[in-house]
Amino acid sequence: MHAAAYLPAIMDALGREYPHGWRHSAAGPVVLEPRRAHPAFHGCYDWHSAVHMHWALVRLLRDGTDAPGARALLDDHLNPDAIAGELAYLAADPLFERPYGWGWALELAEEVTGWDDPDATRWAAALRPLADLLAARFVGWLPGMARPVRAGMHLNSAFGLTRALRWARRSERDGDPALLAAVTDAASRWYGTDAGYDNRWEPDGWDFLSPGLAEADLMAGLLPSPRFEEWLDAFLPSLAAGELGAWAEPVAGGDRSDGQVAHLDGLNLHRAGVLGRLGARLGRDDLREAARRHAAAGLEHVVGGDYMSEHWLASFALLAHGVAD
Repeated sequence: MHAAAYLPAIMDALGREYPHGWRHSAAGPVVLEPRRAHPAFHGCYDWHSAVHMHWALVRLLRDGTDAPGARALLDDHLNPDAIAGELAYLAADPLFERPYGWGWALELAEEVTGWDDPDATRWAAALRPLADLLAARFVGWLPGMARPVRAGMHLNSAFGLTRALRWARRSERDGDPALLAAVTDAASRWYGTDAGYDNRWEPDGWDFLSPGLAEADLMAGLLPSPRFEEWLDAFLPSLAAGELGAWAEPVAGGDRSDGQVAHLDGLNLHRAGVLGRLGARLGRDDLREAARRHAAAGLEHVVGGDYMSEHWLASFALLAHGVAD
């Protein structure tokens, strides 16, 4: 399926306020309306999905795939007033969407900031205060985290840091190395001496991330060769021996109207993206082939199914883009 086929689902989800799954910490009685609480990121069922589906829309526009109304939608959502509303909400809840939503917001900011386009320049300026706030929150939070979260869902530490990594590198180029230093230090403390990972316990029933591959993806982004290959051989000795184990074949899905079960389609796409990148870096055809199998299984369900899948899967399809070719 060509990525352009995702556009209708992305546009529909970004504009759909309900159903909405709240993740709200209430200090007292409150009546919430998604659009009022989140002027920019009120669609896509929940805040973090709205953020990464905005990223998906920007990525497609950057790649030359356009859709009527796409730029108008981004103008409506990524403007100073809308982002000011998001900042007000985040000021009242410093832990909101940590680290998954934080990382995706920085990924979105990087995607827009790195695009030489007049509209994108305007959107990037609007997003900059949000990016600055969340980068500072990462810098303040990471040194106090003695251990990572290795779950296969939103709280996974490695995936959140991977999403923040491109913005961290941009910030370092612009003279502010604090975020990259915090990410690098945390990854080294958490994962630097990991060894003997056994993927046979993956996945849990609701995973949309592979904990082992999320960790490998982050370290691949931080470590130069051959240091990364040395680390990977210790972390995944079975992979060094040519055994993919639980990552050899995609995971079968289930009832895709159940949002948690629908996670498994995202898991196949997450595996596809990381296996494909590892295969390219290591020159491993077996990893590339496994990536293609996982991509084929996940891409089949990106559009045309239940909203509980459609409100977010296109972004994970784009993370895996190219491995099914």
